[in-house]
Amino acid sequence: MTQHLAGKTAIVTGGAGGIGSWVSKLYAENGARVIVADTGADVEGRTGLDPSRVNSVVEEITAAGGEAIGMVGDVSEMEVAEGLVRTALDRWGKLDILCCAHGILRERMIFNMTEEEWDGSVKSHLKGCFAPTKFAAIHWRQQRQGGRIIYFTSDAGISGSSGQPNYSAAHAGKLGLMRSNARGLSRYGVTCNCIAPGASTRMTDRGRGLQQEGPAPSESAEGTARDPKNVAPIAVWLASDAGGAVNGRTFGARGHVITLYSEPERERTLRFDDPFIDIDELFELWPQTLGAEPLERTQAWA
Repeated sequence: MTQHLAGKTAIVTGGAGGIGSWVSKLYAENGARVIVADTGADVEGRTGLDPSRVNSVVEEITAAGGEAIGMVGDVSEMEVAEGLVRTALDRWGKLDILCCAHGILRERMIFNMTEEEWDGSVKSHLKGCFAPTKFAAIHWRQQRQGGRIIYFTSDAGISGSSGQPNYSAAHAGKLGLMRSNARGLSRYGVTCNCIAPGASTRMTDRGRGLQQEGPAPSESAEGTARDPKNVAPIAVWLASDAGGAVNGRTFGARGHVITLYSEPERERTLRFDDPFIDIDELFELWPQTLGAEPLERTQAWA
């Protein structure tokens, strides 16, 4: 197999998770030197730091002839994020790829959600992308040799998820951060894109509904359309030199399918002659302008 990332150095946050571990392994298989960064905590991010899963991924990579090191810590903490970037530069003298595949779940309906559940999720997902990106961007701005940023977002951030307002908001925030990075860092040869994955992992096991007995779906996903390994190839392409062809876009990856999402655009426009919109006129004009065709609603909203 061609090594599409030969000579490159990558940081993968959440690099020991269900999808992140496959990103780490396929990056290494494609020639990259990888820092596998993770907390090793449970899905809710509450069990503290555990190096066992990180060490397992690193050992698997090195046993296959790849090069990897592990770092255990919370990447939403600024000093941890800075240390990640510094480690890559001190050890290998360069950083080419930052892939943020970490995250936690703390589900609750909006009327039941606590401040701690909101803050913890937004901090993990959104600040956890900001912090390492900041320090990677400082390096790339100084070196002007390009780089790749890849965030893992979610359908919850694209369409919303009723029982996950914190998770949805944080992932929607990643889309805005991605677009800002794409605009602000392109002059330095840096691209930033998002992947919305679909796979069976510890996170999706939480949604088993009534099927709480027996093995979790993630335990039997290998070789099926729900295998997390199916998500990793697009992360390799986006991290490669060829991936420089796209910037500021969102891709879906699930089963054996990769999709490209359309970007938001203005759908209908109503213009007024006067600077202040006359409210009565707005009501009068609405049916034949902005409301000329039914405004679509998802089934969940109907």
